[in-house]
Amino acid sequence: MTERQNTIWEKFLSPVVGLLIDEEGLKRYALSVDWEKEGDRFHRLDVEIPAYYSNYKFRGIEGGYLNPQAVVNYDSVTQYLLPPNETLVRQALIDTIKVQPRRILDLGCGTGSTTLMLKQAFPQAEVIGLDLSPYMLVRAEHKATSADLNILWRHGNAQRTALPQGSFDLVTVSLLLREIPSVVSQAILQESFRLLVVGGQILILDSNQKTLLQLEWLKEVFEEPYLREYATLNLDESMGKAGFKAVQTHDVWWIHQVTSGVKPIYREDLTTYKNVRQYVPTSTDNTVDHNLGGLETPVFGIRA
Repeated sequence: MTERQNTIWEKFLSPVVGLLIDEEGLKRYALSVDWEKEGDRFHRLDVEIPAYYSNYKFRGIEGGYLNPQAVVNYDSVTQYLLPPNETLVRQALIDTIKVQPRRILDLGCGTGSTTLMLKQAFPQAEVIGLDLSPYMLVRAEHKATSADLNILWRHGNAQRTALPQGSFDLVTVSLLLREIPSVVSQAILQESFRLLVVGGQILILDSNQKTLLQLEWLKEVFEEPYLREYATLNLDESMGKAGFKAVQTHDVWWIHQVTSGVKPIYREDLTTYKNVRQYVPTSTDNTVDHNLGGLETPVFGIRA
């Protein structure tokens, strides 16, 4: 893929954002962490890193999210890419939750910004954040510790999580589909369907597809290699293909959107999900997330 040079971000926005970021504070934080040692605590030997991910660049940083530099800069940059306010945008996902979950899975959790808000909204729920980058999980854990929130962080591929079926009432996906090929998005939707208990809900927060199609310059701002592919993706159709029903998408501040779907209760599901297998780790490496045993079918209630 040929890289475009001199994008709107490079010409105008990056210099402005650079003035607003506490670069010295970020440097101090970066130097205070032994990224390789901390990353090894999360790294799972059975997780395969796909080529689209290892070749990804975050704002020109080689290695993308597999580079600690990109992880350190991520929050500072992302806050300016989610107008009018990052917290308000992420809160739109929280406000769309219709179930009262006992167990939540945040796929592609990154540095855990949405994951932390999910735990704050449902303090009694078990919340798991899953990401392909061990360094993202290091940052996420630091944020959770600072906020005094007990969240389980797991290194994994959202396409193939190795978690048991029917184990979650709520699966969330934030700011991920725009960064990946459509075929991968479909695989993640299908995996989410498998992971949800019948009646469970999936929520997807991402860029507004209608707006992206109308305004070409927005694609230049975000600089995502798969953004055009995402913009033309028929998300409702993809959700239906994965098995979801009651699919609805609503705009969030015109630039963003939240899509919701429900795993329907089929007659054949009554036996399939009556007893869910106990989780058995797929590797023997000594990682921090091997306390996932005993994921029984969660009990949930519909919120008013």
